[in-house]
Amino acid sequence: MTRIRHATRDTFRSLGVRNFRLFFGGQLISQIGNWLTLVAQTLLVLKLTDSGYALGALAAAQFGPVLLFGAFAGLVADRSDKRRLLITVQTLAMLQSFALAALAFMHHPPVLAIYAVAFCGGLTTAFDNPTRRSFVVEMVPEDSINNAVSLNSALMTGARVVGPALAGLLVTTAGFGWCFTLDAVSYLAVIAALWRMNPAEVRQAPVTPKGKGQVRDGLRYARSVPELYVPLIMMALIGTLAYNFQTVLPLFATRDLHGSDVTFTWLMSVVSCGSLIAALLTARRTTIDVRIVSRNAAVFGVALAALAVMPNQPSAFAVGFLVGLGSLMFMTAATAITQLAATPSMRGRVLALQAIVFLGSTPIGGPIVGAISERFGARYGIALGAAATLAASAYGLIAVRRSRPAASAPAAGPVPMRAHGDASGELALLDPLITPKAS
Repeated sequence: MTRIRHATRDTFRSLGVRNFRLFFGGQLISQIGNWLTLVAQTLLVLKLTDSGYALGALAAAQFGPVLLFGAFAGLVADRSDKRRLLITVQTLAMLQSFALAALAFMHHPPVLAIYAVAFCGGLTTAFDNPTRRSFVVEMVPEDSINNAVSLNSALMTGARVVGPALAGLLVTTAGFGWCFTLDAVSYLAVIAALWRMNPAEVRQAPVTPKGKGQVRDGLRYARSVPELYVPLIMMALIGTLAYNFQTVLPLFATRDLHGSDVTFTWLMSVVSCGSLIAALLTARRTTIDVRIVSRNAAVFGVALAALAVMPNQPSAFAVGFLVGLGSLMFMTAATAITQLAATPSMRGRVLALQAIVFLGSTPIGGPIVGAISERFGARYGIALGAAATLAASAYGLIAVRRSRPAASAPAAGPVPMRAHGDASGELALLDPLITPKAS
């Protein structure tokens, strides 16, 4: 029992911080609502068009703003009081969900209008992503950063377990409009939580003053640190061709598995269960390096390859759990190493770069995977993601091996997951096999 208590305390230690506890509770409610919108939006467009091309276009509309404005959004995050910026962004996101609800309650909502509102939602995502993720680091002590990142991932994936299943229930019983309405109302929880926080207890990073070339400075900084640019390159490839679940899984569930909209929502929930388990398992990890990121990518790639050949719904659900497990293992490792390796004054811009290569690659990969799935079948779209993920894993391992001759210290394995960077740009090496030379 003592061992179990210690394990539980270690897994959830960040919740002992009041600000993070408020953030966690508000985000849990809001993220369930967010998945209501994401799933309902996908099913609504599929119902109106019955087209993989249309789902790819929706993905482009949802995440195109991240590609276009992500770097600037990261700079804004570095220049701003993150708590106040999040309140503004969350309020705008709430209004976007109310707009979607108004469209869904129409008898025949125009698809182009849904794309336009989705684009507005993408704008809020572009600013929310680097701000929210860098704010997580500021709410907890440095030795709890990895735990907070993992618990935040567990929160997101826990919402993915409940949200898609609830969306499927609401779509079939109450209609699309109520999914969007409940999402809009759920934003009140996170806005209230942000208002109730104590700003004096936030370890706010130095605010970056205005100046010329600061976005380019972020790019140059990320390129100079292997612990940043190797995972970023891996994430660009995987994000473009593998993380297109909202495009490929609806087609896979309804066409290849001969299911319905409910089959898709249950498959999403099963994938999310695997992600939740992975998030809780990684919450106790104390070390990180590029090799771990690469190995986790390999697990994800093998699971995707297996999903592509599953013949029926029961087998697809079983492998879907492993897909969720591998996807979150990779994402948590890549996010943790990015957050820890970046100096505080650059963290917002580096996380924005991660968002650009991950979410911002969806406007490129979504239409590609959608077109392949429409033309050849969703299995081929999933298989393409598997190949890309395994290629990214191989690149990461090769990059580590090639860096060994340049190492300034003997290889000693992974080092503790603590961020030692400060505003002056000093950086502790997270992987002793890689020496310094940027979501």
